[in-house]
Amino acid sequence: MQSCKIGPSNPKGTRTNMEPIYSELENSVETESTLDNDQSVEVEDTGSGGNSEMDPEVSPLIPGLPDDIALFCLARVPRRYHVLLKCVSRKWRDLVCGDEWYSYRKKHHLQESWIYALGRDKSEQLCCYVLDPTRLKRGWKPILGLPHRCIRRKGVGFEVLGKKLFLFGGCGWIEDATNEVYCYDAAMNKWNQAASLVVPRCYCVSEVLDEKIFAIGGVGPNSSNLPSWETYNTGTRSWTLHEKPNIFPDIEDSIVLDGKIHICGGSSPLSSLVSAFVFEPSSSTWQPAASELVSGWHGPAVVVHGTLYVLDQSSGTRLMMWQKDIREWVAVGRLSPLLTKPPCRLVAVGNNIFIIGKGLSTVVFNVENARNMDGVLVSTSIPKSISDDDVISCKAITI
Repeated sequence: MQSCKIGPSNPKGTRTNMEPIYSELENSVETESTLDNDQSVEVEDTGSGGNSEMDPEVSPLIPGLPDDIALFCLARVPRRYHVLLKCVSRKWRDLVCGDEWYSYRKKHHLQESWIYALGRDKSEQLCCYVLDPTRLKRGWKPILGLPHRCIRRKGVGFEVLGKKLFLFGGCGWIEDATNEVYCYDAAMNKWNQAASLVVPRCYCVSEVLDEKIFAIGGVGPNSSNLPSWETYNTGTRSWTLHEKPNIFPDIEDSIVLDGKIHICGGSSPLSSLVSAFVFEPSSSTWQPAASELVSGWHGPAVVVHGTLYVLDQSSGTRLMMWQKDIREWVAVGRLSPLLTKPPCRLVAVGNNIFIIGKGLSTVVFNVENARNMDGVLVSTSIPKSISDDDVISCKAITI
């Protein structure tokens, strides 16, 4: 294999608006021109790979092997080395970034999930980080190059569909709610502007159901309530608007449980009652959620193998589990205050729940091997980063 060069060189020896960018390869840094045009803000491995420009289209992936056998071999390379594969040749780069690679790894259960966190730093700018769960000691790595137009917005939606991450909507101190959408392809390490929302939204929640993104509720221009939701279809690459009077504006969290989207609002100071609704896909209607489930939904939630977990942060951090067979909430255990830095967000990878707090402090808890020691859950932790960023949302991209 030829040597790998991360990022383009500058033959004149001058710096032309270049900045370091996170690469999937551990401890490697590449450079990429920062484009002024937000229509295509790239964070991409160039991967020229020696003589790749002269490779004919008909050349095999691996000389002497049929392409299907070569794919069988290459697709089993761990994800952290995919950046190296993209450096070998243009054909290898196109393969690793393409849909055939993604579909093959998915079909043969070769996919790996990495966690992506959207945060906000001390200067009130959005920031993005990635974590390889198989290399926890390596910690979180920043992804630079977020589209400039949205880095100071608040209330930005954050959702994953397939191998792509979407940032949508948001607003600012002097900027009304917007309908702009940006898409990050995790395989290509590239940002692009995507199809806009039908209605400008800020502080909406989102979920994925039936291979569609749901952007639900929020506030619109002039802080108007939006009793509606939109769905994004990857086939048509467009959003479709749906309106419903009982979609309330102050949605705090959402989950997909038993094939249905659940949304939950916050309780008011004068009442402990919580508004919550369930989306019925068969009829495309929203119905009130079961009061027993809502009664314990106080904090960020995540679903692991069909079981709902909620992190109650009202007094310390306590993990709760919804037992739907007896329709009751059960305490799993408390988390050490020395490890968690509320407010926290949750994301699940396999049997593990990742509890991610301020400064990207991370606690990993395995639901199958739950153990308590003096009432405190036994878990693995990742030290917080140097920064003190607030974590807004966390999602997993599986490739």
